[in-house]
Amino acid sequence: MRGLFVTGTDTGVGKTVVAAAMVAALHAVGEPVRPLKPVLSGLDEPTDPAWPPDHVLLARAGGVDPDTVALIRYGPAVSPHLAAELAGAPIDPIALRAQIDAAVSAHETVVVEGVGGLMVPLAPGYDVRDLARELELRLVIAARTGLGTINHTLLTLEAARRAALDVAAVVLTPWPEGASAIERSNRDTIAHLGGVAVATLPRVGRATREELAAAGATLPLADWLDDQRAGSRLPRASAV
Repeated sequence: MRGLFVTGTDTGVGKTVVAAAMVAALHAVGEPVRPLKPVLSGLDEPTDPAWPPDHVLLARAGGVDPDTVALIRYGPAVSPHLAAELAGAPIDPIALRAQIDAAVSAHETVVVEGVGGLMVPLAPGYDVRDLARELELRLVIAARTGLGTINHTLLTLEAARRAALDVAAVVLTPWPEGASAIERSNRDTIAHLGGVAVATLPRVGRATREELAAAGATLPLADWLDDQRAGSRLPRASAV
């Protein structure tokens, strides 16, 4: 399986926008891409008319049916293991992996968005980190730009590396046009102390495929995917 796994340092840090921007940028250059949100909770929550639910945004970015994006769905806006308990529909890790494998064809690049952070439980003895490890995809960590992000990001990096996950990069989002001193320091400090590449994703004003693709095109996706194909139009770090 070729692709990337997007996690976050916390809930609400922008990992869906990061994942959707990546999907839209890949789609824009003709890359066969499959967005997946294997486990989704919170469907009972009122939706923002300007910003659709996660699986709908990912589907819009990739030009696919939302029903093919979210494989397991729950209504309550709670941790997936609790949502599963409340629904009386526990997550079977083996069945979930089989669903993911069945959803992705051999010629597609997959962008998988996790739920919450790496240590969020999905089932007894099984969390998001375990799923990422099983899929053997490079990890992209979405993080906030402001105060507190250094600690959250370094802890996420430590958890990832303890499980031998291959971290492609941290993405700080949304990155303002005129970044403050603390935001620039956070970027440089995470890169230095975390020993990791740190990219920035500009603010996406509207939930359109075009705006998502324009933001995603600023990310070095070819480097993260280790794309060595001649003539590939995927952006590299030198193009950022």
